[in-house]
Order: sequence, then structure tokens, then C-alpha cells
Amino acid sequence: MSENFSTEISSRICNHMNEDHTDAVVLYAKAFGGVTNATAAQMLSIDSEGMDLTAQVNGETIPVRIQFDRVLADAEDAHQTLIAMVKQARVQAK
Repeated sequence: MSENFSTEISSRICNHMNEDHTDAVVLYAKAFGGVTNATAAQMLSIDSEGMDLTAQVNGETIPVRIQFDRVLADAEDAHQTLIAMVKQARVQAK
């Protein structure tokens, strides 16, 4: 994990996403993780290069690694990137 993504920052982002944006985490798994039949998902960690999720499919938990399209600079960059990704995923889902 890069210096800009300490364990504390990763935990804070993951807790926020898992508590307040569960629908977005499922969309990440579907749109960017290729788990199109995911019924639930949880963000486990995030770093400058990507995020680790678990997705629920037919009662099974599947690990999912999603690489970002570039290396992120910091937590604010992660915030903006996650927003852009969920907007893109919503367009793809239509």
C-alpha cells in the first residue's frame, strides 16, 4: 500500500462505501470486476492502484480485484475516481 493510502485511509474509505454506498460497490463488481451476476458486494481495501472487493454470487463469496486506469495520488483522488466510476457503471447498466 502506498504512503498516500495508509491502512487508516483505506479503512475509512471502505467503511464509508460499505455503510453508505452499498449499491455503488455492487456496481463496481458488476461493471469493472466482471461479476455481472453479483447480488451484493463489499469493499475490503483500496490503494493507489486499485480496490479489493468481495462479491456474492449464488451464495458464494468471490474475491474481486479492480485496477484503476491510472495510479491515484491521494484520498481525494480516490474519492473523485470512485464517483466517476459509479457514474460510468450506471451508464453501462442502462
